Amino acid sequence: MANRDRWYVYVAYFFGGAFLTNALPHLINGLSGRPFPTPFASPPGQGESPALVNVLWAALNLIIAYLLISRVGVFELRRTRDVLLVGAGGLLIAVMLSQAFGSIYGG
Repeated sequence: MANRDRWYVYVAYFFGGAFLTNALPHLINGLSGRPFPTPFASPPGQGESPALVNVLWAALNLIIAYLLISRVGVFELRRTRDVLLVGAGGLLIAVMLSQAFGSIYGG
């Protein structure tokens, strides 16, 4: 069995997609100079953290996504299964975040 076909590679791609997607709202709000919820706020995930904290949190999420997607197994952008796994992780966290932040911002 090739290293890329092991179960943990699929799990890594799935969570890599989740971390990649989670970086987006933090990076966008941080770059825009707006506060936004992070795990470091009070209460965690509901209170707002300053823009700088959001930029740093986004950077950490991007680093983790990079490590999970490109350093575990052999990710190939032209391999449908690889892209679907990353996309599924991203879609799941996007739905979860829309629910979580929607309850905070009334959306």
